[in-house]
Amino acid sequence: MRPSAIPLNVPSPLTEVHDDRLRARGIRLLLKRDDLIHPEMPGNKWRKLKYNLAAAKEGGHQRLLTFGGAYSNHIRATAAAGHHFGFETVGVIRGEEHLPLNDSLAFAVGRGMTLTYLDRTAYRLKPVPEQFRPCYVLPEGGSNGHAVRGCAELVAEIPADFDVLCCACGTGGTLAGVAAALDDHQQALGFAVLKGAHFLDDEVRRLQRDAFGSATTNWTIDHDAHFGGYAKRPPELAEFIEDFQVRHGITLDFVYEAKMMCALFRRIEKGDLAGAKIVAALS
Repeated sequence: MRPSAIPLNVPSPLTEVHDDRLRARGIRLLLKRDDLIHPEMPGNKWRKLKYNLAAAKEGGHQRLLTFGGAYSNHIRATAAAGHHFGFETVGVIRGEEHLPLNDSLAFAVGRGMTLTYLDRTAYRLKPVPEQFRPCYVLPEGGSNGHAVRGCAELVAEIPADFDVLCCACGTGGTLAGVAAALDDHQQALGFAVLKGAHFLDDEVRRLQRDAFGSATTNWTIDHDAHFGGYAKRPPELAEFIEDFQVRHGITLDFVYEAKMMCALFRRIEKGDLAGAKIVAALS
């Protein structure tokens, strides 16, 4: 599902990082610049939405409904997808309404999304409000079997051989997809951005079974990359973001990308992954 009116930078660019810290360990690091796919639906957001939008259209749905927090990138991307592909959109937001809207929710409203709010207790049940039925329901974060299939397509876009593919993990959908598409000699390494997110191990397996009928064992999750918790930005992370921008001209998103890259370089400096050719997906 790719109308010509929506320019998408797919396949996304692949660029190499030249860094003395990598050369010292005999490591090559390539960045899969999924963050450049589309300004409003970057990275894994587009990959997760692609087959869900097709399923919604095939099912005759005119409305997309999804869930998220007040700063959710998934909420933003769903609103943008609805605007560009002709769906009504509803965002069920965790917590109370706060005015004025923050930038994320203001963008979503500007793209035509209707917002409704649930207190945290009710939100845990992820109810679909009756007034918005019928609708096509996207899960929080957008990860389901359709999303995993979309994320798996990233691997075929990498022309060079590699040993390890790295990605940040929020819901596990991207890791589930890319791991399922790897060759036998390759491994996937996810970096959990949530504190105490060991549930992701089971979730990745569940998502792979939903998408492909079986789970793989060629992946691991680093659970020490949360830097204090979701959306936390301690000094170490802020310093890494600034240093990476100076060295390589890329400003990393502190919620996902920076945590992955900082934790990856931390592992490299400890001697892990020596001699490996690594691809890191920026999304």
